[in-house]
Amino acid sequence: MTRIRRIHHIALVVRSIDAALPLYRDLLGLPLETVMAIPSDHVRIAFLGVGESKVELVEPTDATTGVARFLEKQGEGFHHVCYEVPDITEELTRLGIEGLELIDSAPRRGAEGPVAFVHPRSGHGVLIELIEAPGGPAWRALGYPVADAASGRRSGRRVAQASRPTSRKSG
Repeated sequence: MTRIRRIHHIALVVRSIDAALPLYRDLLGLPLETVMAIPSDHVRIAFLGVGESKVELVEPTDATTGVARFLEKQGEGFHHVCYEVPDITEELTRLGIEGLELIDSAPRRGAEGPVAFVHPRSGHGVLIELIEAPGGPAWRALGYPVADAASGRRSGRRVAQASRPTSRKSG
């Protein structure tokens, strides 16, 4: 059984989204979907579409955060890969049983849905993010609006702020 549905996005750490957009949006032609601040994580992010996936640009807004330390140590470039799964809680349980080191043992709010991270020590040096497919079981539990299959209407309260990890431990 395929547990991963697709690559949701790859994340690139940049010093400045405004400086990076001319390359990704203008020269490479990736359509800009959104730019948003994530105050709780002291980052600003931008999503650009590419096929069924996205490129996420991550700009630290506070020099004391893990993302800022990562940027200073590693420089601009690849930060993590995000895989979409049908049921994030089920997947976290399975991966934990299999012995992977989870940064998040339960899903939390992310910019585009419930997310959780697997430590790079368990990902052969790669930080892995999981995101639950739209409307999955964790969406309602975390307060995301979900479509009611019978009426097509969205229900649930609106989530005002996303949460993402700000540190990447080296391993």
